[in-house]
Amino acid sequence: MSQAVIINDVYKKFGKPSTFSWKRMFKPKANGNGTKNGNDKKTDVIAVDNVSFVIREGEIFGVLGPNGSGKSTLIRLMSTLLLPDSGDMKVFGHDVVKESFAVQKIINRVSVDASFFKKLSPMENLMYGARLYGMASGETKKRIVEILTRLGLEKHTIYQPMEKMSRGMQQKVAIARALLSKPKVLLLDEPTTGLDPRSKREVQAVVEELRDKHGVTMLLTTHDMVEADVLCDRVAILDKGKVVAMDTPESLKKLVHNNNGHETSLEDVFMELTGRQLKEEEE
Repeated sequence: MSQAVIINDVYKKFGKPSTFSWKRMFKPKANGNGTKNGNDKKTDVIAVDNVSFVIREGEIFGVLGPNGSGKSTLIRLMSTLLLPDSGDMKVFGHDVVKESFAVQKIINRVSVDASFFKKLSPMENLMYGARLYGMASGETKKRIVEILTRLGLEKHTIYQPMEKMSRGMQQKVAIARALLSKPKVLLLDEPTTGLDPRSKREVQAVVEELRDKHGVTMLLTTHDMVEADVLCDRVAILDKGKVVAMDTPESLKKLVHNNNGHETSLEDVFMELTGRQLKEEEE
């Protein structure tokens, strides 16, 4: 099995002010010596701290971690939306920084905060995206209907304004938009957040189908430990930007001994290795 994604010692930090902007407005910018006030110094936040891993072709690779652990930053780096401060990232041999256009052709991303033209229908939104990829309209319309119905949308909703759709339904359209370009690598940033149980299972079934029947390589971030256990071939757990553990879900569960008499779960491993409370995502 070949290597689809190679992440090697990737490091990314952000600088942020140590005080809120509204507070800084009422503070002097300089003291009597012409130097900056000590409270105005910027603090660095390390989002991704020398992370390394390899994703094999056709694998679903999970990245788990508390809020603020660097999961979404890592996905933005892989999708060329951010530049790493150091380290190397390659997607099917293409350098994410030096060959960003080549990477963009074979990769796509589904985010929990996907945006659309809300006055337009799913069909109109997806056709707009398809034109950006230079896809023919005739066959594309058929493919859009096929993907959306596979994700559980009724045909009449495909032509209704998206502002009338629930958040869960809109998330399905976001997934359909990503699948339309037939990516070799699909980045799924909490794709089932906000979905009802039935919709979540439908999306998970599509994810498994993409791997098993089409060989799509996927990186999945999620707060749903059961979802990660069921879908992921391997999992990396991030905490404060660092990889604290990486293996198959079954192997990771062997790292932690459960004293409550129940079988060890991936959530037990998460809690033990990150030392934090698992936060529920708000719908």
